[in-house]
Amino acid sequence: MKQLTALFLFLPFLLWPQSNMEKGEKLFQAKKYEEAQIVFEEILKSKPSDAKVIEYLGDIASHNKSWQKAVDYYKKLKKLKPSEANVYFKYGGALGMRASEVNKIKALGLASEVKESFEKAIELNPKHIQARWGLIEYYLHLPGILGGSESKAVSYSNELLKLSLVDGYLSRGRIEEYFDRYTEAEKYYIKANEIGKSKTTFQKLYNLYLNKLKDAKKAHELKQKFES
Repeated sequence: MKQLTALFLFLPFLLWPQSNMEKGEKLFQAKKYEEAQIVFEEILKSKPSDAKVIEYLGDIASHNKSWQKAVDYYKKLKKLKPSEANVYFKYGGALGMRASEVNKIKALGLASEVKESFEKAIELNPKHIQARWGLIEYYLHLPGILGGSESKAVSYSNELLKLSLVDGYLSRGRIEEYFDRYTEAEKYYIKANEIGKSKTTFQKLYNLYLNKLKDAKKAHELKQKFES
């Protein structure tokens, strides 16, 4: 009887982290990130190695563009989940965004780790699409003298084409657009939009017409077709 009584007395403490976790997840899903952050930070005080909580806090930091915070959370997460591809992708992405905020010398020091993180994600999950997108952006933005390479960006775009036609065409369009080859970019974005028929594929083509090709007529016609 005494043991049963003790269990009932202790039960609220067992349920507290779980109910708080559910509360935090609901707030996160409702995009109430500031409130969710408070809940998750409170849980972390009593469970400092809770991988799920750390990942949520990293995602919230990323949403808030607090890139150093995101890097710190994902770095902890890598130690807790060393075999999860998406963790390396998130870490590499946050690190890349952090590199864009610091001076060039410091950014160059972070560059190799960004690349290695995306490559590790692909090693762990050979079908990882977002990591290949990350590497395309990496090779586009890095100066050629330091390893930037259009051909390597195209190589990863070709890999995407084998995994997802839409991502393959979108990524090739992105490369062409980056180098101001807008007519070529249009061809790839059209192919992506014909297959995907999504808001993303529409937006890429629409923005190209409106902002780069300065063709308001094509932009208007595309918008009408998309909204019909």
